Amino acid sequence: MPVKTLQIPTTGGRADAFAAFPEQGERHPGVLMYADGFGIRPVVREMARELAGHGYYVLVPNVFYRHGPAPVIELPEHIGEEARPAIFARLMPMIEAHTTARVLSDADAYLAFLTSQPEVSAGPVAVTGYCIGGLLAMRTAAAHPGQVAAVAGFHGPVGADGPESLHLLLSTLTAEVHLGHAETDLTPEALDELNQALDAAGVDHTSEIYPGTAHGFTMSDTDAFNPSALRRHWDRLLPLLDRTLRST
Repeated sequence: MPVKTLQIPTTGGRADAFAAFPEQGERHPGVLMYADGFGIRPVVREMARELAGHGYYVLVPNVFYRHGPAPVIELPEHIGEEARPAIFARLMPMIEAHTTARVLSDADAYLAFLTSQPEVSAGPVAVTGYCIGGLLAMRTAAAHPGQVAAVAGFHGPVGADGPESLHLLLSTLTAEVHLGHAETDLTPEALDELNQALDAAGVDHTSEIYPGTAHGFTMSDTDAFNPSALRRHWDRLLPLLDRTLRST
């Protein structure tokens, strides 16, 4: 599975990134993938290659490129609970500095770059994200309603900015949505409120709590990893991409 290291020009500089895509010479639908807060690392590369193996060109930018190339901070091979406080102490200033304006400006650049690649077919694209990347994916999809046909977020804080911001976010969203929530992140009552907001906005969606999961359940290099939930994630994501990117 080819993996290419890239530099994406943005209004904030140049974002380092990588792309994974099938070996065949034909063009493939494009998917923009946002990593979780820990950023690009071996497990994220592995997930991108897995998705690419299903026939997609997967672009993964380092969203914290303003603070340096990935890995922006040093990470252990396995991110256990004891390591999290020190890691988050370094990550949170970067997350807080990544304002909505920066997110949207960067998203413009990422999508323009993705769709200009010779390996990417014409037509709509999809965006997927993990943890904070799930929120970035939703913001990207909402800002590009004519271009993004599908968006998926896993253990992502999509309602973290409050009801008014959520309503504004959903008001321009035309993509089909799948949200896979961690059991520790969202109560059933909060899920009902979120799904009611999605319904009220007329968004075609599935939004569910994955049973027995903790925040970060897709990431095999963390204590939160849940193999059955990762399989469920693929079982939801792959059909979503197939019906939105291949049936047009």
